[in-house]
Amino acid sequence: MSRISRLTRVSLLLAVFFALDKGVGFLRSILLARQFGFSHEYDAFNVANNIPDMLFALISGGALAMAFIPVLSEVLTLQGRARAWDLFSKIANLAFIVTGAFAILIALVADPLVHSQFGVAPGFSADQQDLVIRLMRLDLIATMIFAISGLVIAGLQANQHFLLPAMAPLLYNLGQIFGAVVLAPAVGYKLGPVQLPGFGLGIYGLVYGTILGAALHLGIQIPGLVRYGFRWIPALGLRTAEVQRVLRLMAPRLGTMAMIQLTFLARDNFASRLGEGSISALTLGYMLNQVPETLIGTAIGTALLPTLAELAAGENRAEFTETVQRAARVIVALCLPIMLVVGVGFRPVLAAAFHLGAAQTDTLLWTLRGFLVGLAGEALMEVAARSFYARQQPLIPLLTSALNLLTFVVLAALLYSPLGVAGISLAVALGVTMQGVVQLILLGRRMTQPVRLGSTFWRALAGGILGGAVTGGLGLLPFAARLPLPYGLFALAMGGAVALLPVWKEVRTVLKL
Repeated sequence: MSRISRLTRVSLLLAVFFALDKGVGFLRSILLARQFGFSHEYDAFNVANNIPDMLFALISGGALAMAFIPVLSEVLTLQGRARAWDLFSKIANLAFIVTGAFAILIALVADPLVHSQFGVAPGFSADQQDLVIRLMRLDLIATMIFAISGLVIAGLQANQHFLLPAMAPLLYNLGQIFGAVVLAPAVGYKLGPVQLPGFGLGIYGLVYGTILGAALHLGIQIPGLVRYGFRWIPALGLRTAEVQRVLRLMAPRLGTMAMIQLTFLARDNFASRLGEGSISALTLGYMLNQVPETLIGTAIGTALLPTLAELAAGENRAEFTETVQRAARVIVALCLPIMLVVGVGFRPVLAAAFHLGAAQTDTLLWTLRGFLVGLAGEALMEVAARSFYARQQPLIPLLTSALNLLTFVVLAALLYSPLGVAGISLAVALGVTMQGVVQLILLGRRMTQPVRLGSTFWRALAGGILGGAVTGGLGLLPFAARLPLPYGLFALAMGGAVALLPVWKEVRTVLKL
């Protein structure tokens, strides 16, 4: 079977499990929103994740993993699995030690990280800031577990194994749901005749659920390590050529991930100066936007990286270019219709799912709409960034990430006061779209031809406008108000079907990606 058909199978496998993960994540968010609402406690919980998430992303979760896969794939192809696992052990040992050292440092300096005007929550009250500090220190335990789990994902993907890594986030969400329905409430949920226990830990229960989820995230992948003959060695190998290559590739990626995480920190810094629930609205809106972005951009980009690395190593420029070209057209054909249809017709779903009240539902809707503006740009960036890393050229993603951060800070400073939380999400979307477009332009100069969307963009835009009109029109019918959720879902489905008609050629291309 050809490489292209294998890519399609892998992309669809990832999309299915990403969809399951996002579905479970959606359920988790519903439970949290109904239990805590857009409260000070829930705001504190969301802010407390920022610094630990940044530590994870800067080391094993993003910077190291992205730099690791091309080198590990090359060692696996040219030197065999035993040498590849030798390299994996050395990198994993190094990542765990570095993560542990930084976790201790963050725990010690948590106060200024939260209280400073350039920290994560300068606009919070003193009590709320103290809660953030306590929750942040607990979150670092999960970060230590993820330091290894993130690299295990990279190791398995380099072996062209995607199933267990795709299942891991699903179990992470299940751990968080356990925290929400068992550890947090004083009275456990009732599922039919079964009464679940309630430990009454409140917001701390969510953190303990996060730690449990991290352990499950790692545990589900252990059978994959056994299957591929992993053997751990107690060494760092800082002087070996392969480790040094990974670290050299990691340096620019480290800067890139730092820029991305600083954008998250700046986002919540601005939101902490707005009213109660602003950070929760941003977190939930971003999560909702990540559902289509993950199913399309992340799934395709993750499946492409090992293959693009192989094509780049073999100097097969023509097939490299064609693969990127097809992926870009599919992404645009799917993302633009989703952006417009969901932006028009998603309010009934939000109202029925989260029970937030009219004002908070409107805030969440406009926050989501702001993020949706950048859906196509972010998904395109997933492919473009991985294309540069496959070519072992990480400098462009670094420079464009810096430009993205600067763009966001300027736009957010201008928009957050007049537009509120929606202005912050719009600034995120515009910054990431600019980054994705610039990366594609620069990537095209390094391929056999530039990335050309042809008529795909205009047909996708026309389809999105038509589908949005259908969705909005169905929502205005008199009986739509009597059954808002089922009718809202029906309107979204009909609008989506209509929107995809003009880009059906690209939709069919998914099967031969």
